[in-house]
Amino acid sequence: KSFLNHTAFLSCSFPNSQKIDPKDLRVFWQKGANEVVHEVYYGHEKHDNLSPKYINRTKMDVDKWTLQLLNAGIVDEGVYKCIVQHRDKGSPKLIHSSECLLHIIANYSQPEIERLHAGELKPKEYLNLSCSSSGGYPEPKQMSWLISYENKTQTFIHHMDVSQDALTKLYKVTSKLDIPVPTNTPTNISCLLHLGEQLGSLVSVPLGI
Repeated sequence: KSFLNHTAFLSCSFPNSQKIDPKDLRVFWQKGANEVVHEVYYGHEKHDNLSPKYINRTKMDVDKWTLQLLNAGIVDEGVYKCIVQHRDKGSPKLIHSSECLLHIIANYSQPEIERLHAGELKPKEYLNLSCSSSGGYPEPKQMSWLISYENKTQTFIHHMDVSQDALTKLYKVTSKLDIPVPTNTPTNISCLLHLGEQLGSLVSVPLGI
Protein backbone atom coordinates (compact mmCIF):
# COMPACT_ATOMS: atom_id res chain seq x y z
CA LYS A 1 0.00 0.00 0.00
CA SER A 2 1.14 3.54 -0.73
CA PHE A 3 -0.36 6.98 -0.19
CA LEU A 4 -1.24 8.98 -3.30
CA ASN A 5 1.69 11.07 -4.62
CA HIS A 6 4.13 9.38 -2.20
CA THR A 7 6.88 6.84 -2.94
CA ALA A 8 5.71 3.23 -3.23
CA PHE A 9 8.08 0.43 -2.19
CA LEU A 10 7.75 -2.79 -4.21
CA SER A 11 9.53 -5.86 -2.89
CA CYS A 12 11.23 -8.34 -5.20
CA SER A 13 11.47 -10.99 -2.43
CA PHE A 14 14.76 -12.23 -3.90
CA PRO A 15 16.89 -13.79 -1.12
CA ASN A 16 20.11 -13.95 -3.18
CA SER A 17 21.25 -16.73 -0.85
CA GLN A 18 24.19 -17.52 -3.16
CA LYS A 19 25.42 -13.88 -2.83
CA ILE A 20 25.64 -13.47 -6.60
CA ASP A 21 27.31 -10.23 -7.66
CA PRO A 22 24.67 -7.83 -9.09
CA LYS A 23 27.02 -7.31 -12.05
CA ASP A 24 26.19 -10.89 -13.09
CA LEU A 25 22.44 -10.33 -12.85
CA ARG A 26 19.82 -8.83 -15.08
CA VAL A 27 16.86 -7.55 -13.04
CA PHE A 28 13.73 -6.12 -14.53
CA TRP A 29 10.33 -5.11 -13.28
CA GLN A 30 7.26 -5.13 -15.42
CA LYS A 31 3.59 -4.29 -15.05
CA GLY A 32 1.14 -6.37 -17.04
CA ALA A 33 2.37 -8.14 -20.13
CA ASN A 34 4.26 -5.37 -21.90
CA GLU A 35 5.15 -2.41 -19.64
CA VAL A 36 8.78 -2.39 -18.49
CA VAL A 37 9.00 -0.37 -15.27
CA HIS A 38 12.72 -0.68 -14.44
CA GLU A 39 15.75 -2.60 -15.74
CA VAL A 40 19.18 -3.19 -14.25
CA TYR A 41 21.39 -4.79 -16.89
CA TYR A 42 24.42 -6.48 -15.33
CA GLY A 43 25.03 -3.72 -12.81
CA HIS A 44 23.93 -0.77 -14.96
CA GLU A 45 20.51 0.84 -15.25
CA LYS A 46 19.15 0.53 -18.75
CA HIS A 47 16.43 2.85 -20.03
CA ASP A 48 15.97 1.72 -23.66
CA ASN A 49 12.98 -0.55 -23.01
CA LEU A 50 11.19 1.45 -20.32
CA SER A 51 7.53 2.39 -20.68
CA PRO A 52 7.52 6.23 -21.03
CA LYS A 53 5.41 6.81 -17.91
CA TYR A 54 8.06 5.22 -15.66
CA ILE A 55 11.09 7.16 -16.96
CA ASN A 56 12.81 9.05 -14.07
CA ARG A 57 10.27 7.65 -11.59
CA THR A 58 12.04 4.52 -10.32
CA LYS A 59 15.05 3.64 -8.16
CA MET A 60 16.30 0.15 -7.34
CA ASP A 61 17.80 -0.67 -3.95
CA VAL A 62 19.88 -3.76 -4.77
CA ASP A 63 20.77 -4.40 -1.12
CA LYS A 64 17.12 -4.72 -0.10
CA TRP A 65 15.82 -5.87 -3.49
CA THR A 66 13.09 -3.25 -3.50
CA LEU A 67 11.96 -0.86 -6.20
CA GLN A 68 10.97 2.69 -5.29
CA LEU A 69 8.22 4.10 -7.48
CA LEU A 70 8.14 7.88 -7.06
CA ASN A 71 4.97 9.97 -7.01
CA ALA A 72 2.66 6.94 -7.08
CA GLY A 73 -0.72 7.62 -8.69
CA ILE A 74 -3.99 5.72 -8.90
CA VAL A 75 -3.09 4.63 -12.47
CA ASP A 76 -0.06 2.85 -10.97
CA GLU A 77 -2.24 0.39 -9.04
CA GLY A 78 -1.87 -3.22 -10.12
CA VAL A 79 0.40 -6.25 -10.20
CA TYR A 80 4.16 -5.80 -10.66
CA LYS A 81 6.46 -8.66 -11.57
CA CYS A 82 10.14 -8.82 -10.62
CA ILE A 83 12.31 -11.06 -12.81
CA VAL A 84 15.94 -11.91 -12.04
CA GLN A 85 18.23 -13.60 -14.59
CA HIS A 86 21.77 -14.85 -13.97
CA ARG A 87 24.44 -14.71 -16.65
CA ASP A 88 25.34 -18.38 -16.86
CA LYS A 89 27.95 -19.38 -19.47
CA GLY A 90 27.12 -16.26 -21.43
CA SER A 91 23.34 -16.74 -21.70
CA PRO A 92 20.81 -15.39 -19.15
CA LYS A 93 19.03 -17.99 -17.03
CA LEU A 94 15.89 -17.23 -14.98
CA ILE A 95 16.62 -17.71 -11.26
CA HIS A 96 13.80 -15.75 -9.61
CA SER A 97 10.35 -14.41 -10.41
CA SER A 98 7.84 -12.88 -7.99
CA GLU A 99 4.81 -10.60 -8.01
CA CYS A 100 3.52 -7.88 -5.73
CA LEU A 101 0.24 -5.97 -5.77
CA LEU A 102 0.19 -2.19 -5.31
CA HIS A 103 -2.82 -0.45 -3.74
CA ILE A 104 -3.05 3.35 -3.58
CA ILE A 105 -4.67 5.21 -0.67
CA ALA A 106 -5.82 8.84 -0.60
CA ASN A 107 -7.17 10.41 2.59
CA TYR A 108 -10.82 11.45 2.69
CA SER A 109 -11.77 14.81 4.16
CA GLN A 110 -13.44 14.80 7.57
CA PRO A 111 -17.15 14.08 7.00
CA GLU A 112 -19.24 17.24 7.27
CA ILE A 113 -22.91 17.47 8.21
CA GLU A 114 -25.08 20.07 6.48
CA ARG A 115 -28.68 21.06 7.16
CA LEU A 116 -30.74 20.95 3.99
CA HIS A 117 -33.36 23.47 5.14
CA ALA A 118 -33.24 26.91 6.67
CA GLY A 119 -35.29 28.38 9.48
CA GLU A 120 -36.24 27.22 12.95
CA LEU A 121 -36.85 23.60 13.85
CA LYS A 122 -40.42 22.92 14.92
CA PRO A 123 -41.81 19.83 16.67
CA LYS A 124 -43.48 17.24 14.43
CA GLU A 125 -41.45 18.43 11.42
CA TYR A 126 -38.60 16.51 9.85
CA LEU A 127 -34.91 17.26 10.11
CA ASN A 128 -33.20 16.90 6.70
CA LEU A 129 -29.44 16.39 6.90
CA SER A 130 -26.70 15.55 4.46
CA CYS A 131 -23.18 14.28 5.22
CA SER A 132 -20.32 14.47 2.70
CA SER A 133 -16.65 13.55 2.43
CA SER A 134 -14.38 13.87 -0.61
CA GLY A 135 -10.89 13.53 -2.10
CA GLY A 136 -10.39 9.91 -1.07
CA TYR A 137 -9.46 6.56 -2.58
CA PRO A 138 -10.39 3.66 -2.69
CA GLU A 139 -14.19 3.69 -2.54
CA PRO A 140 -15.34 3.48 1.10
CA LYS A 141 -17.49 0.67 2.51
CA GLN A 142 -20.41 2.68 3.90
CA MET A 143 -21.57 5.76 5.76
CA SER A 144 -23.62 5.55 8.96
CA TRP A 145 -25.37 8.03 11.23
CA LEU A 146 -25.15 8.00 15.04
CA ILE A 147 -27.95 9.67 17.00
CA SER A 148 -27.19 10.06 20.71
CA TYR A 149 -29.63 11.26 23.39
CA GLU A 150 -29.67 10.65 27.15
CA ASN A 151 -27.61 7.46 27.47
CA LYS A 152 -28.69 5.87 24.19
CA THR A 153 -27.08 5.81 20.76
CA GLN A 154 -28.90 4.65 17.65
CA THR A 155 -27.15 3.77 14.40
CA PHE A 156 -28.75 4.27 10.98
CA ILE A 157 -27.26 3.12 7.69
CA HIS A 158 -28.69 4.84 4.63
CA HIS A 159 -27.91 4.73 0.94
CA MET A 160 -24.56 6.36 0.10
CA ASP A 161 -24.24 8.31 -3.16
CA VAL A 162 -20.81 7.80 -4.69
CA SER A 163 -19.23 9.84 -7.48
CA GLN A 164 -15.74 9.49 -8.95
CA ASP A 165 -13.81 12.32 -10.59
CA ALA A 166 -13.04 11.29 -14.18
CA LEU A 167 -9.61 12.93 -14.10
CA THR A 168 -8.22 12.36 -10.59
CA LYS A 169 -10.18 9.10 -9.93
CA LEU A 170 -10.84 10.36 -6.37
CA TYR A 171 -14.23 9.72 -4.76
CA LYS A 172 -16.87 11.93 -3.17
CA VAL A 173 -19.53 10.30 -0.99
CA THR A 174 -22.78 11.68 0.42
CA SER A 175 -25.52 10.26 2.63
CA LYS A 176 -28.85 11.85 3.62
CA LEU A 177 -30.85 11.51 6.83
CA ASP A 178 -34.48 12.48 7.46
CA ILE A 179 -35.65 12.13 11.06
CA PRO A 180 -38.44 13.70 13.14
CA VAL A 181 -37.19 16.79 14.99
CA PRO A 182 -36.03 15.62 18.46
CA THR A 183 -38.11 17.09 21.28
CA ASN A 184 -37.62 17.39 25.05
CA THR A 185 -34.07 16.03 25.08
CA PRO A 186 -30.73 17.36 23.76
CA THR A 187 -29.56 15.23 20.84
CA ASN A 188 -26.19 14.85 19.14
CA ILE A 189 -25.99 13.61 15.56
CA SER A 190 -22.74 12.38 14.01
CA CYS A 191 -21.84 10.87 10.69
CA LEU A 192 -19.29 8.05 10.37
CA LEU A 193 -17.43 7.08 7.18
CA HIS A 194 -16.23 3.45 7.18
CA LEU A 195 -13.09 3.04 5.07
CA GLY A 196 -12.51 -0.69 5.58
CA GLU A 197 -10.83 -2.88 8.17
CA GLN A 198 -7.26 -1.61 7.90
CA LEU A 199 -8.05 2.06 7.32
CA GLY A 200 -10.63 2.53 10.11
CA SER A 201 -13.28 5.25 10.16
CA LEU A 202 -13.63 9.04 10.01
CA VAL A 203 -16.23 10.85 12.12
CA SER A 204 -17.82 14.26 11.66
CA VAL A 205 -18.07 17.03 14.22
CA PRO A 206 -21.35 16.27 16.09
CA LEU A 207 -24.38 18.39 15.34
CA GLY A 208 -26.24 19.37 18.52
CA ILE A 209 -30.02 19.77 18.37
